Amino acid sequence: MTSVELQNRAASPRSEAPQRRSNDREYPHDGVIIEQNLAPVDGGIAAWRLIAVAFVFEALLWGFPLSFGVFQNYYSQQPQFANNPFISTIGTVASGISYLGAPLIIPVIKRYSKYQRRMIWIGWPLCILGLLAGSFATTLPTLIFTQGAMYGTGFLVFYYPVLSFINEFWITRRGMAYGILFASSGVSGIAMPFAIEALLAKYGYQTTLRIMAIGLVVLTGPLIPLLKGRLPPSERTAAGRTNWKALRSPVFWVYCTSNVVQGMGYFFPSLYLPSYATAIGLTATQGAPILALLSISQVIGQFSFGYLSDKRVSLNVLILISTLVSGVATLALWGLAQSLAALVTFALVYGFFGAGYVAMWARMGSTVSEEPTAALATFSLFCFGKGVGNVAAGPLSAALIKKGVLMGSYGVLKYRSVILFTGSCMLGSAVSVVGWWAKGKLLRSL
Repeated sequence: MTSVELQNRAASPRSEAPQRRSNDREYPHDGVIIEQNLAPVDGGIAAWRLIAVAFVFEALLWGFPLSFGVFQNYYSQQPQFANNPFISTIGTVASGISYLGAPLIIPVIKRYSKYQRRMIWIGWPLCILGLLAGSFATTLPTLIFTQGAMYGTGFLVFYYPVLSFINEFWITRRGMAYGILFASSGVSGIAMPFAIEALLAKYGYQTTLRIMAIGLVVLTGPLIPLLKGRLPPSERTAAGRTNWKALRSPVFWVYCTSNVVQGMGYFFPSLYLPSYATAIGLTATQGAPILALLSISQVIGQFSFGYLSDKRVSLNVLILISTLVSGVATLALWGLAQSLAALVTFALVYGFFGAGYVAMWARMGSTVSEEPTAALATFSLFCFGKGVGNVAAGPLSAALIKKGVLMGSYGVLKYRSVILFTGSCMLGSAVSVVGWWAKGKLLRSL
């Protein structure tokens, strides 16, 4: 370093340090603050381009395991898989790994953050290979390994580096950004199940999996070069520890409890609305649009709650609105539904308010800690909590579903316990936040 540079550093007023730290990055070795021509945060072409590209990837890659119910129905009708109680394990493994593996992948991303784009190039092909390998499967264990484990692991490795990039670009408006991103699964839920069902009916599962693999390559492959973070690789810390200090915060555990309880009941309406429609005498043609309407409502709800969570409305108020309304709607609208109109009303209300909860994960994390790796770490733990509900939905449903249908009774008898459990989970999620919030207000008033 030259004497001129040393004089300039000595002459720099200390009052400028905080401002520069917020806009620039430090060398990991000598602590010298450097200025860079970085893209703006919370807006600009680069930030919106990343959100748009990530939206496409999430809609297609995550939309596929979310549409597994169509595959499950098809596999259960095939002679080689019929009457096998473990068919649902394929979808559970794919989505479960993506949820439950989040706390494991985050430390890897932190330690090897310079290689995040390489992780994308590892995870994306693994998803494709899982589908291609599954197309040659003739036994259920092979499908569980390929369409389930390979695909789920590939998505896990691919997805969280992308989230890390989004966190670099979106800070103040991160809730809105996550709301847009998560709404993509609702968009794919409008069309993908119908497309997969048509392909399975015409070509069978082996050809369908190959068509899906080729389609994902064509639609997403050219977009991978656009998945870039705001910071150049040289300015990311080469190694370090993930900040888990959020685990010491009581607020984190309140949100975590609320999230786990909400996740335990969240998945049941999407699993059982079609069969409930059949139970009350509706045809398959009448019942099919219900899930599509649920998906449309989810898109609007996730964007709305994500947008409002960016300090426009109190986060705790939004959590209470989401959980209380979805809980009351479940117990009142779904439990008493005896017609198509009632089910459509429930799907619209539950989709909007129930799905909006997930879009607030980003703001929950930043409420606990503003430190970037801490925010991503808390997000991964919220994913884990949701994964617990996702994995538990199968065994729980087997225990909750009753035999026989009794028209005119609550939940037509067969689905009574499922509806009561779902509604109770939503209300229980609200109670955990209300209790902490009320306690805090009471202590401040003393």
